[in-house]
This record gives sequence, C-alpha cells and structure tokens, in this order.
Amino acid sequence: MSITTGIATGGTPDRAEAMGAVTPARAAGGAAAVGFSGVTRSYGAVRVVHGLDLEIAAGETVALLGRNGAGKSTTINMLLGLLPPSSGTVRLFGGEPEAAVRAGKVGAMLQDGQPIPRVTVRELITFVAATYPRPMDADEALELAGLGEFAGRRVDRLSGGQAQRVRFAVALAGNPELLVLDEPTAALDVEARRAFWRSMRAYARRGNTILFSTHYLEEADDHADRIVVIDGGRVVADGSGEAIKRRAGGSLVSFDLAGAPTEPLPGLPGVSSVEIRGDRALLRTADSDATVLALAGLGLVRRLEVAPAGLEDAFLALTASSTKEIA
Repeated sequence: MSITTGIATGGTPDRAEAMGAVTPARAAGGAAAVGFSGVTRSYGAVRVVHGLDLEIAAGETVALLGRNGAGKSTTINMLLGLLPPSSGTVRLFGGEPEAAVRAGKVGAMLQDGQPIPRVTVRELITFVAATYPRPMDADEALELAGLGEFAGRRVDRLSGGQAQRVRFAVALAGNPELLVLDEPTAALDVEARRAFWRSMRAYARRGNTILFSTHYLEEADDHADRIVVIDGGRVVADGSGEAIKRRAGGSLVSFDLAGAPTEPLPGLPGVSSVEIRGDRALLRTADSDATVLALAGLGLVRRLEVAPAGLEDAFLALTASSTKEIA
C-alpha cells in the first residue's frame, strides 16, 4: 500500500574477508531477508543497475550508500516491488517482494509524498495499522517514532521534522520484520536524529532487519553492522565500516610540499592515491609507517600529519575509482 505521506507500507562478519561464511539466516536454515541475484534495471537504452548480487540476512542492520544517480533508489524500488527488474530475481524472505509487502513483513519509509489533510497523527497510524494482519499497537508506534505529544495534531500542520517522524511511525505500523528507510533522518535536527537511532537500535534488537540509505556517512559508520556501497549500478564495496576504510587505504598522510616536486609521491611504499591541495599533499596509504619513512628520506616531513581514513574518505575513493573503471 502507498500512503500519501510518502511511505510504502504493507554485527556481522565482513563479507570481503569471510566470503562463504555462514550468515544468521543460513545458520537458522531460513531464507535471507533480502536477496538480489543478477539483477539489472534499464530505462530505455540506459542501464541503471548492472547485475546486482546482494544478500541480507535476517537480523542485520545494513546501510546502502551511493552518490546521487548511483542506483540506490532504483534498487530500493525493486526491493519493494514498486519496479520490476529488467532481468534477474529479487526475493524477500524467499518469496516475491509483493507477497512480503502484502503479508505485512515489510515497512518502508520513502522520501516522496504529501501529507494527508484533515486527519490527526493518531488517526493515520491507527488506520494504517488496521490494514495489516499483525500490526504494532498504535501507541507503541507513536512512542517509538517520538510522536506521543503530537498524536492529536493534524498531519498537514506538522513541521518538516515532525512529518518525517510520521513517515517512520507509518513504516512501523505493520510491525514489519524488514524495515526499509530511504534517507530517514532528513529534516531532523541533531537531537531528533539521536532519538531516531535509539529507536532503530531497539527495533533491531528484537531480531528485525533494517536496510537504510543515507547521505550522513557517520550514521552508516555508527549504526550499521554492514555497509554496501553502490556506484554505477554495481556493488563496489560490501563489509563493515572498518573493513571498507581499510580497503580504501587505511591512513591519510599529509605534509607541506614547500615547492618540492610531486612526481615521486605516487610511487612511495603503500601509497594508493595522491591529492595536492595548494602547497599541501595528501597521500592515502595502506602502510603509513613505510610511507612516512620514505617521506623522511626525501626530506618531506614539514608539518607531517598521520590520521586514520574516515568513511567519507573511503567512500570518495571507492566511488571515484568505480567511475573510472566503468567509464
């Protein structure tokens, strides 16, 4: 069911290091919560998703990251049965996405949609809950979404942040086993974002599966068991936040050039990329000790700084290299 508020209703090992390891779903002998196998999606002559293979085990909290146009929204729409794949198969709990949505196993919080006029928050949540076979109590959904004090207010008279919480409450109303969240903390202030993620962790601890996309990379790093990076319609990285940072180059070494030549820098031990910012060089390296020793040998230690790579640095490196490969 699509609601005009913009919602469609109805810690794991690093896969890069443990391919073939037993996931929670496999260990229990059950179907994975989400399964994409060889999925493509084209719009006319333009292919947006290229042979996507992705499995999410029941109970995982997974962040889906990608630049605008990377294929995230198309992937989410296929997962929810809103778009058919051009080829390949999409499965939720071993069956068709539409069947899982109808059974109330899936709740989704999407970005688009308009408020429903002349209904209160409680009336909306109660109505949506009544469409499911095993709904969450309306008061519980309101409490989890932080809407208790706004339950009697009309939906079309809420602020942007409050309306976003309503979208969350509608997604929870069916008591879903899989919760799909597209940019869930957009329009929320810092305090509301923290409250939202406390609710998410509580919901995940019940054994539910959560898939969320976000442009706040620190949210993915802080709250996801696993991060999947999509670029050009392909998975370019899949693992824990720490594993993805290591894959993209574990450390950043920066120093002042003071007019020194930059030609030797790409060939230094451990260096995977070089960026020049004015008179300062930034080296991404998998072996910071070896890189620093080599720089010392060249006399390039002016205002030397060594720091671990953050998820944002890793994301930019991965999507930049992916773009070059696809082009």
